[in-house]
Amino acid sequence: MAGRILLIEDDARLAEMVSEYLGEAGFRVSTAAGGRAGLERLAREPFDALVLDLMLPDMDGLEVCRELRAKSDTPVLMLTARGDAADRIVGLELGADDYLPKPFQPRELLARLRAILRRGKSKGRAAPLRFGSLEIDRDSRSVRVDGQERSLTGYQFALLVALAENAGRVLSRELLMDLVKGEPLEAFDRSIDVHVSRIRAVIEDDPKRPHRIITVRGAGYVFAKAQD
Repeated sequence: MAGRILLIEDDARLAEMVSEYLGEAGFRVSTAAGGRAGLERLAREPFDALVLDLMLPDMDGLEVCRELRAKSDTPVLMLTARGDAADRIVGLELGADDYLPKPFQPRELLARLRAILRRGKSKGRAAPLRFGSLEIDRDSRSVRVDGQERSLTGYQFALLVALAENAGRVLSRELLMDLVKGEPLEAFDRSIDVHVSRIRAVIEDDPKRPHRIITVRGAGYVFAKAQD
């Protein structure tokens, strides 16, 4: 069995189609027609990932994502019919791991879902990465600053690990997307920048003046070797 998926979607026909397709791929799919019902289901049962529609009848999908991220790091694939890059960027900032514009091909949904699930799995035992007060444990997929655990999405954790494992090396946005095995996104979307901003908010003393993840103008980002 590929895993348990919760689909929060108010379009009954689309929900049925997606459930059937993912079911044939080996997933166990549960559905909720509204954001509040979906959050209640997530509080009661464990799921491996959430497929979340942006436009819901009772509450905005962005609010659902915000409430979920306050309690859980369950991977989130957001569906949006608005076609507005700003909505997608806000979704990423709130903690969504990926997005898929409507209408979409079921095969692409499956590929993106599998990708965020792969990023959520450990890849064997490894010693924690330590940079001053920052500790990154790849086995438990946890991040601590001064001993206090901090929360990141699966994609953001993978991105932080890619940067930290290459400390001192300037990495382009394209290389970073390749290292975390993310799906190619439109260049204007600047998704890597959005995720880096979120990571900085979690691990930097002053996100506006970062000393751990440094921007190299016109080239990408570098994770500083010497910290604290």
